[in-house]
Amino acid sequence: MILCAGLGTRLRPITDELPKPLVWVGNRPLLFHIVDRLARAGVTRVVLNTHHLAERFTKSLLAELPIASRVLHEPKILGTAGGVAAAASAIGPGEVLVWNGDILADLSISALEEGHARARAAGAIATLAVALRHPDEARIGEGTVGLGEDGAVVRLRGETFGREVRGADFVGVQILGEAGRARLPAEGCLVGDVYLPALRAGERVAASAVVSSFCDLGTPEGYLEENLRMCAGEDGLFGRDVRRPPTVSFERCVLGDHVVVTGRGALREVVVWPGATVEAPLERAIVLGSGTIVRV
Repeated sequence: MILCAGLGTRLRPITDELPKPLVWVGNRPLLFHIVDRLARAGVTRVVLNTHHLAERFTKSLLAELPIASRVLHEPKILGTAGGVAAAASAIGPGEVLVWNGDILADLSISALEEGHARARAAGAIATLAVALRHPDEARIGEGTVGLGEDGAVVRLRGETFGREVRGADFVGVQILGEAGRARLPAEGCLVGDVYLPALRAGERVAASAVVSSFCDLGTPEGYLEENLRMCAGEDGLFGRDVRRPPTVSFERCVLGDHVVVTGRGALREVVVWPGATVEAPLERAIVLGSGTIVRV
């Protein structure tokens, strides 16, 4: 299940035009990058929940995904735990891989599954995908989670539940076991209303260090930087039918399909959504489909 029902408040005004999972990253919406990673791992079915700008998840858009999808609309936001609970019949029985729809992560899903199988045998209700803060050093107290010697989560949201040997970051991807699904509230948060109460009760939540890199596209700055990382060369990444006049130079730009460039001078570190018009000069900015310019 990909969680797509958030409001995207931190990313406004970008998310005034598109829900966060559909914002353009490189030459595709973020959702497509996530689903491609799932498809390469052998996932054949995905459930999405929607709320903000739900009408943008069109049938034609979803038909382009490489795996079958089902969309569930939430008239009222239910939270990360409530969203999974409400999707129970669509997901079916058993364990579920849950991926936050605003996270772009490179991780091994097969390694996460193997880690969860071991954790489940040890009584864990879920296994969180984490990135080690310092892979070569056992730093303690850094990152959003602390890990014990056996891979269990022993620090979460400032609370401790055992001896920490390494710090890491939870990336918003997890496998939720049947025992974890059984305690999902109708509304609430996976971390605050499921994992923390379980840890306080002495139960086990595991972690698996399977993430090589990740990005939370939660702010305009983070969104711009992630796009710039995808630039193929000095000029940047350009979609189809981009009109580039000889009076404009480009430096680390991402221009979507059918973008029209006007003016004179340089475009430097600029992201332009498909179909928009951008006038040079412009630097460190995001040009939305409506033409709205978000300066970063």
